Amino acid sequence: MRNVFIVLFFSIVSVAFGQELNCNVVVNAQLTGNENVQVFKTLEKQLTEFINNTQWTNRGFKIDERINCSMVITVQDYSSDVFKATLQVQSSRPVYGSSYSTPVYNFNDKDFTFRYVEYQNLNFSTTQFQSNLISVLAFHVYMIIGLDADTFEQNGGDAFLKQAQTIVNYSQQESYKGWKLEDGLQTRFMLTDNLMSPTFKEFRQVMYRYHRNGLDQMSEDVKRGKQQIESALDLFSTMHNRRPNSFLARVFFDAKSDEIEDIFSDGPNVNVSELIDVLNTVAPTYSSKWRNIKF
Repeated sequence: MRNVFIVLFFSIVSVAFGQELNCNVVVNAQLTGNENVQVFKTLEKQLTEFINNTQWTNRGFKIDERINCSMVITVQDYSSDVFKATLQVQSSRPVYGSSYSTPVYNFNDKDFTFRYVEYQNLNFSTTQFQSNLISVLAFHVYMIIGLDADTFEQNGGDAFLKQAQTIVNYSQQESYKGWKLEDGLQTRFMLTDNLMSPTFKEFRQVMYRYHRNGLDQMSEDVKRGKQQIESALDLFSTMHNRRPNSFLARVFFDAKSDEIEDIFSDGPNVNVSELIDVLNTVAPTYSSKWRNIKF
C-alpha cells in the first residue's frame, strides 16, 4: 500500500510541475549539401529532448497547458564542430472558448553560430554561460514563456523576461553576436532591452489587452472583442509618437498581421477607419493587408 501512495504522489507532482513547452524542433541542413549527415539528426533529437524535458520555471503546467511552439534551425555552413545557422522561433496560445490558437511570438534570429559535438551534454544554468547553443535556445524559451504569460496577466511575464535579460548579460562576455548593443537594432539584446524599458511599456499592455480583453472575449461577444482589440492596437500610436518605427512593433506585427487582417475582414462590422490609420502609421510594411480590412 505504501508503494501505491508513493506512485500516486509522484504522479501528482509530475502533473502539477510538468514541463512548460511542447516544442517542435527542426534542424534543416539542406543548405550545407550534406543534410543526411548523422550529426544533424542527433542534434535535432537532443535539442528536442533538452527543450521539452527541462524544467524552466517553478510554475505548475499540466500536459494540456504546455505552450505550443517551434524552433527551426537552418544550418548554412558547418566545419568540424562549428555551425553557422539561423533560428526561426514561433509560439502560440489557445483562445478561450474556441479551437483557435493565436500566434504570440515570431522571431527570426539571424546571428546563431555555435559549437556542437555529437552527443555532448546539454546543460543550462540560470546564472552562468555554458555554450552559445544553450544560451540562444534558453533565451528564446524564456521569451516564449514570458510573452505567453503577458497575454494572460498584465506584466505577468516579468520574471521570465528578466531571466532572458540575465542570459543576455552573462552571454555578453563571449564573442558571439546578438548579445551586445553594438550588434545591431534587431538582436536578442535589443529585444529584452526594449521589452523592459518604460519607453516601450505600451507593447506589453497591448499583449495583455489584445489577447485577454479582446480575443478571449470573442466567444461570448464577437463585436465587443473586436472593439477591445482595436482599442489595444491604438496604444501603438502612443509608443510610435514617443519612438517611431520601433523594433517591438515589428516583432508584434510579424506575428499578428495575418490575424488582424482576418479579424477585421469578417464577422460583425465595427467602425475601424481610425484603426486603419493607426495600422498604416505604425506598421506600414503591411499596408497591403490593411487595405483588405472592411468597415
